[in-house]
Amino acid sequence: MIISIGCDHVGFEHKALVISHLEQKGHQVIDLGAQSAERTDYPQYGKAVAHSVISGQAERGILICGTGVGISLAANKVPGIRAVVCSDPYTAQLSREHNNTNILSFGSRVVGIELAKMIVDRWLEGEFEGGRHQNRIDQIADIEKELTHG
Repeated sequence: MIISIGCDHVGFEHKALVISHLEQKGHQVIDLGAQSAERTDYPQYGKAVAHSVISGQAERGILICGTGVGISLAANKVPGIRAVVCSDPYTAQLSREHNNTNILSFGSRVVGIELAKMIVDRWLEGEFEGGRHQNRIDQIADIEKELTHG
């Protein structure tokens, strides 16, 4: 799987460890920054990863900041993105199965690296179930259309 990843300065150390974990599992990773622990702003990385997923450059994306919240909010502004903030593997799995999330976000100040790896693994293993859940995803897409097209 091709996975894009982005973070701000707070998530920089976790990002490197997650990239290594993903590559060990055979995934191709597109690193969209940050490239150092020097202070930076998370919205640019949320946007970059979201655009890589929507454009098809990456199949899914992963975002990391202090809590996972701010960077996911930026990503969710891109139509078609369903970014979820997860602090546990169960939520990560269900977000894929029920909500067909295409970006996973978590906080490096909230979850340790070993838990982060478990969250990533469960999220990547999750498969969208469709069925009744597709109707709800369609309703979310309709809201986006209403808001972007008047």
